[in-house]
Amino acid sequence: MDNEEIFDEEDFPILVLVDEEGEEHEFELLAELEVEGQNYRVLVPLEEEEELDEDSEVEVVILKVVYDEEGNEFLGDIEDDEEWEKVADAWQELVDNEEL
Repeated sequence: MDNEEIFDEEDFPILVLVDEEGEEHEFELLAELEVEGQNYRVLVPLEEEEELDEDSEVEVVILKVVYDEEGNEFLGDIEDDEEWEKVADAWQELVDNEEL
């Protein structure tokens, strides 16, 4: 783990992601991770967060930051199991240390 950033609760940026069907989904950006030179974003779906009470666990989504030929940024799924384990471990360590 090279670089990690967790945002203050008041400062969670909102990202609007568009799925394959063209539907927009809003997420709060909880944290950005860098694992072995690759960037990842930890997100929480806004719809899900509004339905939770204090004792519920929030299900996060971790997406990989990728770029197209023109340098445009996109977020994609992590498809490699070994890569997923490294990123999930990095996120768990961050949660444990920051007590999110």
